[in-house]
Amino acid sequence: MTLLWKILLGIFLIGRLSQCQDLLEEHEEQTVLDEGTEGGEDVEEPEGLGTDVSQPDHRQPCAMWMGGVPGTPGHSGKPGRDGRDGRDGLRGEKGDKGEAGAKGDPGQKGDIGPAGPRGFPGNPGLKGARGESALSYHSAFSVGLSELVPTTNVPIRFNKFFYNDQHHYDDVSGKFRCALPGVYFFTYHLTVYTKDAKVSLYMNDKTIMFTFDQYQEANVDQASGSVILRLEAGDEVWLQVYGDEAFGGVYADNTNDSTFSGFLLYPEIPASARRR
Repeated sequence: MTLLWKILLGIFLIGRLSQCQDLLEEHEEQTVLDEGTEGGEDVEEPEGLGTDVSQPDHRQPCAMWMGGVPGTPGHSGKPGRDGRDGRDGLRGEKGDKGEAGAKGDPGQKGDIGPAGPRGFPGNPGLKGARGESALSYHSAFSVGLSELVPTTNVPIRFNKFFYNDQHHYDDVSGKFRCALPGVYFFTYHLTVYTKDAKVSLYMNDKTIMFTFDQYQEANVDQASGSVILRLEAGDEVWLQVYGDEAFGGVYADNTNDSTFSGFLLYPEIPASARRR
């Protein structure tokens, strides 16, 4: 039963109880009247009133007749309005850790972060294969004169040696012969005396540079020059006096030197010989 039906049934029962109470009071009054009649006095029946035996006597107690059939329950009422939200309750205790979920899809690549602190040095690597000796790439010479140049238009033969350990300068021909291909530096410093000096530096019968010094009488002049050349194995470099004179003005003695020097700056190492 719904609450409304219970309320209606309660109201109906209260009304029936009140009606039964009235009937009981009437029945008591009728009993008193009947006793007075038995004492010798006749009570006249009111005129115009008859007793209908076909109709139930409402003055009889309610227990003497049957109640009616219960009525049909009423329809449910409309839902009431939502009540106000209650206050937040106390925070519960922390629950147990749940099971790990399925792995999600990979996210997009993020921006590059700042560089981290420098780490500790790593372990030393394995020792590499032994390379070729650096001494095999040395090439240098420094020579000088001990007297004036006697002839012209031929290589000057320097016969005073300051350094020629690799023997790449040949004092017989007066030429430097390249044994290691690479880049070389050449320089000369000459004393000029008694006449003008005209000197040229040659490479494989080709003039590379000229130096001219005009002699001043009663003076000792100096002429010099330098150049960087790339040489292949077998190339030759030398100095010589040019001109029509029988001898040039390049001079040397115990107190004046004329020198010619050269050395390898860096070699052209073949690819097969480079360290990997």
